[in-house]
Amino acid sequence: MKLSEGPVLLFDVGNTNVKLCLADENGLGRTYSLPSTNRETSDSLGLGIAGICAREGVAEGEVRAWVLSSVVPPLNNLLKAACADFFSCPTLFVPGDIALPLENHYARPQEVGADRLLGSFAARTLFADSTLIVVDFGTATTFDCVQGNAYLGGLICPGVLSSVTALGTQTAKLPQISLELGSADLDIGTSTRQSLNHGVLFGFAAMLEGLTARLKKRLAAPDARVIATGGFAPHLAAITSCIDNLAPDLLMQGLLAAYFQQHSPRNIREQS
Repeated sequence: MKLSEGPVLLFDVGNTNVKLCLADENGLGRTYSLPSTNRETSDSLGLGIAGICAREGVAEGEVRAWVLSSVVPPLNNLLKAACADFFSCPTLFVPGDIALPLENHYARPQEVGADRLLGSFAARTLFADSTLIVVDFGTATTFDCVQGNAYLGGLICPGVLSSVTALGTQTAKLPQISLELGSADLDIGTSTRQSLNHGVLFGFAAMLEGLTARLKKRLAAPDARVIATGGFAPHLAAITSCIDNLAPDLLMQGLLAAYFQQHSPRNIREQS
């Protein structure tokens, strides 16, 4: 079997955005973001993704595979069709086409979101601590627990932006807020905007502190490492000390590790 030297395209297909980046054995490239909408077609996706590759100086025929984690099933077939029509390379979903070497302790393993398993796997490959708590601030806020090589499960909570959006749609007089702080200290809001900003930010910080403390107690692991990812994670890291590591590209790192564990030059030579 001849080893292709081209890059792979990694996709984190979420409810709000499709994030993608080119990567190879040396690491990740720049991450781009496309909207996840029900108005996309395979052609619109293919053209958009081909345009990103062109901007990076990579021809469609150079890409050796698309490697995807998706929590939006309606987009999966569209992405497969876009890949077949524009790139003519394999589409590999994680987990599924590429299994993750984690023991899944969920009562119904198939119910776990691909993003949760992938984030846990990525954390396991990056950190040697026995017990890990992975917090992902996405459309929902998820807490996932890993001990040794086992995915134990976790918690699902409201997301930051979805909470703010719900407030805005249900309360006409509330203003739009920036979710930014002038300082790391809690203030008593003297305006509606300030009250909202500090209420949301410090409210989620308190949830993060409380739930990670309770999970550490439940896991009998007071030194469990807390790894945070997602766009809102840096905001919280500025106002709470319970986050040990920020990992903004955690899912992409997981996709990269999952693919090259099976498709490294050594493994391909062994399979030839």
